[in-house]
Amino acid sequence: MITAIILAAGESKRMGQPKMLMPWGKSTVLQTVISTVQAAGVADILVVTGGSRQQIEMLIGKSVQTVFNEEYEKGEMLSSIQVGLKAKMREASAALICLGDQPQVKERSVRRVCDTFLASKSNIVVPSYEMHRGHPWLIARSLWDELLAMKSPQTPRDFLKKHARKVNYVEVDTPSILEDIDTPEDYLKFKS
Repeated sequence: MITAIILAAGESKRMGQPKMLMPWGKSTVLQTVISTVQAAGVADILVVTGGSRQQIEMLIGKSVQTVFNEEYEKGEMLSSIQVGLKAKMREASAALICLGDQPQVKERSVRRVCDTFLASKSNIVVPSYEMHRGHPWLIARSLWDELLAMKSPQTPRDFLKKHARKVNYVEVDTPSILEDIDTPEDYLKFKS
């Protein structure tokens, strides 16, 4: 089973307001990410919260599972990934690492990453657009312990560099895998 771990623990300092809760189409930024992942066929979804925890939990209700990253104020993606992996240790064979602030990611890109894993059983599957890697990327259960053992200042990027020869890159046809929303300018630029 593939579990999607959606990282939504940031404090949105550059945005100036909780970006996960901002309107996006007929929904919000985070709800759009959740819907995209579900539409791509991933039923098991875990949202890692931090800043704006109560508002996010109220927004998504019981539709998906949440887990709180107590170290969210440090602003490190690694700690949120680790919290998510620990919560799914017994259940999943792979984790799809998604950014909660990437509502413009296409269902077909998510599906392509998951389908490539299921077909190839590669330990790491990463989407690529014009030779640039993006999100969401997938890590097989066999490598979780190594990611869980990493300590700051190490980052997920360091992990991917170390395993560069094992990465199965999947070419996608959209730059949306590279684009997240950090500032009001980003939001206005990408908003549909």
